[in-house]
Amino acid sequence: MTPSPAHPADAGPEPVRLMVCTSCRAVGGDPEAPRPGAQLLAALGEAVAADPQAAATVIVEPVECLSVCKRPCTVSITAPGRWTYVYGDVDPASHAAPLLAFVDQYRATADGLVPWRERPEFIRKGVVARIPPLR
Repeated sequence: MTPSPAHPADAGPEPVRLMVCTSCRAVGGDPEAPRPGAQLLAALGEAVAADPQAAATVIVEPVECLSVCKRPCTVSITAPGRWTYVYGDVDPASHAAPLLAFVDQYRATADGLVPWRERPEFIRKGVVARIPPLR
Protein backbone atom coordinates (compact mmCIF):
# COMPACT_ATOMS: atom_id res chain seq x y z
CA MET A 1 0.00 0.00 0.00
CA THR A 2 1.41 3.37 -0.98
CA PRO A 3 0.73 6.06 1.64
CA SER A 4 -1.17 9.11 0.51
CA PRO A 5 0.54 12.51 0.77
CA ALA A 6 -1.95 13.44 3.48
CA HIS A 7 -0.99 10.38 5.49
CA PRO A 8 2.69 9.39 5.26
CA ALA A 9 3.70 5.87 6.32
CA ASP A 10 5.52 7.10 9.43
CA ALA A 11 2.50 9.06 10.72
CA GLY A 12 1.05 6.09 12.62
CA PRO A 13 -2.45 4.65 12.18
CA GLU A 14 -4.84 6.25 9.74
CA PRO A 15 -7.20 8.84 11.20
CA VAL A 16 -10.40 7.63 12.80
CA ARG A 17 -13.64 8.63 11.04
CA LEU A 18 -16.25 10.03 13.39
CA MET A 19 -19.52 10.28 11.47
CA VAL A 20 -22.31 12.40 12.91
CA CYS A 21 -25.93 11.95 11.82
CA THR A 22 -27.33 15.35 10.92
CA SER A 23 -30.88 14.15 10.14
CA CYS A 24 -32.44 13.04 13.41
CA ARG A 25 -34.55 15.32 15.56
CA ALA A 26 -35.01 15.45 19.30
CA VAL A 27 -38.37 14.00 20.32
CA GLY A 28 -40.76 16.86 21.03
CA GLY A 29 -38.14 19.38 19.97
CA ASP A 30 -38.82 22.58 18.07
CA PRO A 31 -38.87 21.62 14.37
CA GLU A 32 -37.28 24.99 13.55
CA ALA A 33 -34.39 24.54 16.02
CA PRO A 34 -31.03 23.22 14.82
CA ARG A 35 -30.98 19.45 14.83
CA PRO A 36 -28.92 17.70 17.54
CA GLY A 37 -26.45 16.33 15.00
CA ALA A 38 -25.78 19.79 13.59
CA GLN A 39 -25.17 21.03 17.14
CA LEU A 40 -22.78 18.16 17.87
CA LEU A 41 -21.02 18.65 14.56
CA ALA A 42 -20.39 22.31 15.41
CA ALA A 43 -19.15 21.44 18.92
CA LEU A 44 -16.83 18.76 17.53
CA GLY A 45 -15.52 21.16 14.90
CA GLU A 46 -14.60 23.68 17.60
CA ALA A 47 -12.99 20.99 19.78
CA VAL A 48 -10.94 19.58 16.89
CA ALA A 49 -9.85 23.05 15.79
CA ALA A 50 -8.57 23.73 19.32
CA ASP A 51 -6.59 20.47 19.51
CA PRO A 52 -3.81 19.92 16.94
CA GLN A 53 -3.53 16.21 17.86
CA ALA A 54 -7.24 15.67 17.25
CA ALA A 55 -7.00 17.54 13.96
CA ALA A 56 -4.36 15.03 12.82
CA THR A 57 -6.03 11.88 14.15
CA VAL A 58 -9.79 12.23 13.57
CA ILE A 59 -11.95 13.10 10.59
CA VAL A 60 -15.34 14.44 11.68
CA GLU A 61 -17.85 13.90 8.93
CA PRO A 62 -21.55 14.75 8.68
CA VAL A 63 -23.78 11.99 7.30
CA GLU A 64 -27.35 12.24 6.15
CA CYS A 65 -28.79 9.41 8.24
CA LEU A 66 -27.59 6.50 10.38
CA SER A 67 -31.15 5.08 10.76
CA VAL A 68 -31.20 5.36 14.55
CA CYS A 69 -33.86 8.08 14.58
CA LYS A 70 -35.27 7.15 17.99
CA ARG A 71 -31.90 7.74 19.71
CA PRO A 72 -30.63 11.14 18.59
CA CYS A 73 -27.90 12.22 18.50
CA THR A 74 -26.19 9.29 16.73
CA VAL A 75 -22.55 8.83 15.73
CA SER A 76 -20.43 6.12 14.14
CA ILE A 77 -16.73 5.52 14.80
CA THR A 78 -14.65 3.54 12.32
CA ALA A 79 -11.13 3.03 11.01
CA PRO A 80 -9.50 0.54 8.62
CA GLY A 81 -8.99 -2.89 10.20
CA ARG A 82 -10.98 -2.00 13.33
CA TRP A 83 -14.43 -2.67 14.65
CA THR A 84 -17.01 -0.02 13.75
CA TYR A 85 -19.36 1.25 16.45
CA VAL A 86 -22.66 3.11 16.28
CA TYR A 87 -23.69 5.07 19.38
CA GLY A 88 -26.97 6.80 20.13
CA ASP A 89 -28.14 9.25 22.79
CA VAL A 90 -25.06 11.47 22.43
CA ASP A 91 -25.67 14.87 24.04
CA PRO A 92 -24.46 17.66 21.74
CA ALA A 93 -24.17 20.07 24.68
CA SER A 94 -21.85 17.96 26.84
CA HIS A 95 -20.37 15.00 24.95
CA ALA A 96 -18.11 16.58 22.27
CA ALA A 97 -14.91 16.60 24.36
CA PRO A 98 -15.48 13.17 25.98
CA LEU A 99 -16.36 11.75 22.56
CA LEU A 100 -13.05 12.97 21.14
CA ALA A 101 -11.24 11.50 24.16
CA PHE A 102 -12.96 8.17 23.46
CA VAL A 103 -11.95 8.38 19.78
CA ASP A 104 -8.37 8.74 21.00
CA GLN A 105 -8.79 5.58 23.14
CA TYR A 106 -10.27 3.77 20.12
CA ARG A 107 -7.38 4.89 17.91
CA ALA A 108 -4.83 3.65 20.48
CA THR A 109 -6.11 0.07 20.12
CA ALA A 110 -5.07 -2.36 17.40
CA ASP A 111 -8.66 -3.43 16.66
CA GLY A 112 -10.93 -0.68 17.99
CA LEU A 113 -11.96 -2.69 21.05
CA VAL A 114 -11.67 -0.35 24.04
CA PRO A 115 -12.20 -2.29 27.29
CA TRP A 116 -15.77 -1.75 28.50
CA ARG A 117 -14.78 -0.35 31.92
CA GLU A 118 -12.50 2.24 30.27
CA ARG A 119 -15.29 3.69 28.11
CA PRO A 120 -17.19 6.82 29.20
CA GLU A 121 -20.59 6.00 30.66
CA PHE A 122 -22.53 7.55 27.77
CA ILE A 123 -20.56 5.29 25.38
CA ARG A 124 -21.26 2.19 27.50
CA LYS A 125 -24.98 2.96 27.58
CA GLY A 126 -25.31 4.31 24.05
CA VAL A 127 -24.05 1.41 21.96
CA VAL A 128 -26.41 0.60 19.10
CA ALA A 129 -24.22 -1.69 17.00
CA ARG A 130 -20.74 -3.19 16.81
CA ILE A 131 -19.69 -4.21 13.31
CA PRO A 132 -16.63 -6.38 12.61
CA PRO A 133 -13.80 -5.01 10.50
CA LEU A 134 -13.75 -5.81 6.79
CA ARG A 135 -11.17 -8.44 5.93
